[in-house]
Amino acid sequence: MLFESGYFALFLASFLAATVVPFSSEALLSGMLASNYNLYWCLGLATLGNWLGGMTSYGLGWLGKTQWIEKYLRIKHSQIEKTKERIAGKELWIALFCWLPGIGDVIAVLLGLLKVNVWLSAIGMFIGKLARYIIWALLTLKVINWFH
Repeated sequence: MLFESGYFALFLASFLAATVVPFSSEALLSGMLASNYNLYWCLGLATLGNWLGGMTSYGLGWLGKTQWIEKYLRIKHSQIEKTKERIAGKELWIALFCWLPGIGDVIAVLLGLLKVNVWLSAIGMFIGKLARYIIWALLTLKVINWFH
């Protein structure tokens, strides 16, 4: 079922949308729901793709070095450490916001760059992205019902 072109396209679009590649998976999700694709498969694949894309951004951040922040952004090491301390224990809550358009990708990269807890980041990111797609799908279905 995943390799049926529509579902695979949704998975791929959702993955790309969670990276630095500008792409909107919501439009594709809405189109698929309007074309009577299975709601649960759409939600699952969109969430999985977007989460994996977000974790890829986190991983790219993890590969980065804090020395680069100091050198290119001229942020002192002490400020980086203070930021890490402020984030500690809040990784899950911060990662929830990785669903936000525009800044969500940056949040994922920064979480990785700061080497915060990967499991808490992954769980928070997954919950946030799932909630995003559920809300979007419900709104889409509501609009579809207005026209039927």
